Amino acid sequence: MGGMQFIDLFCGVGGFRWALEALGHKCVFSSDIDPHAQETYALNFGEKPFGDITCIDPSDIPGHDVVCGGFPCQPFSISGKQLGFEDARGTLLYHILRIAERHQPKVLFLENVKNYRGHNDGRTLATTLQLLDRVGYHCHHSLLNASSYGVPQKRERLYFVCFRKDLGLSEFSFPEPTEEDVAVEDVLLPSGDPRLEKLFVRRPDTFISTDLPMERDLRPLRVGTIGKGGQGERIYSVKGHAITLSAFGGGVGAKTGMYLVDGHPRRLHPEECRRVMSFPEGFKLHPNRNVSYKQFGNSVAVKVVRLIFEQVESLLRGKNRLAA
Repeated sequence: MGGMQFIDLFCGVGGFRWALEALGHKCVFSSDIDPHAQETYALNFGEKPFGDITCIDPSDIPGHDVVCGGFPCQPFSISGKQLGFEDARGTLLYHILRIAERHQPKVLFLENVKNYRGHNDGRTLATTLQLLDRVGYHCHHSLLNASSYGVPQKRERLYFVCFRKDLGLSEFSFPEPTEEDVAVEDVLLPSGDPRLEKLFVRRPDTFISTDLPMERDLRPLRVGTIGKGGQGERIYSVKGHAITLSAFGGGVGAKTGMYLVDGHPRRLHPEECRRVMSFPEGFKLHPNRNVSYKQFGNSVAVKVVRLIFEQVESLLRGKNRLAA
């Protein structure tokens, strides 16, 4: 099977694109409304994504085999028993559905936050699946934690893999956990790097446990607190995994969490966040550090996306053989 063509919606800094291009597929269209995301994307891919997807006519998008997109979680206005596009109007899923109906790609590869499953007592997810079914797709979804797939970060995300019904692919297996031995200490910049100095947090109300973990573990290991120890005030061991990088996290740990490095708590540098999100070496960061933190907090774990798409490729290859 040769490379497929894909479009990159709500593309952010290109997590889906890094994963699929590494597998030999070609991006033919990208879109994101955020000007900072457009800047970082252009730095890395040499092209600026189109803006607001709600203003783009599906017929202006090139033909493609795959739609990729981490779309925001928004409630539907359920108008009645007959589910239709109207229920999705005002949501960004609506625009994925419009594009799918117009272009009939083989695969929709979508991502959302863990809470999407329980949002509005499960009705949001149920409606999403019904709408995808209505536009002609068999939909499979699973909650995967990046920690189980060789990424040193607890990051639980809901992934959707939807196949056009006429392909006859009603079964799909998400990748089995690889449980690789990785930890935060593997992704740290060298001690003494001048960029790190301002990331250390030195406060008198710091408490560090006397019983620090010696063994590595594939989860965050809490070893201390600053202040009252609320969200964003917890300190973790570099022997474990990072907490979920967040676009909007507060507290002294801000968007990265704090880790005990060389005996002192500090936040992660954007370059370390890049590694914790499994973005490739050579990825060009946005020049503004806070923007960079937010971009990684909004992104996908590239390695997890790649592993899922390898499963998609394998199933499509098998289907091609059967048809031969």
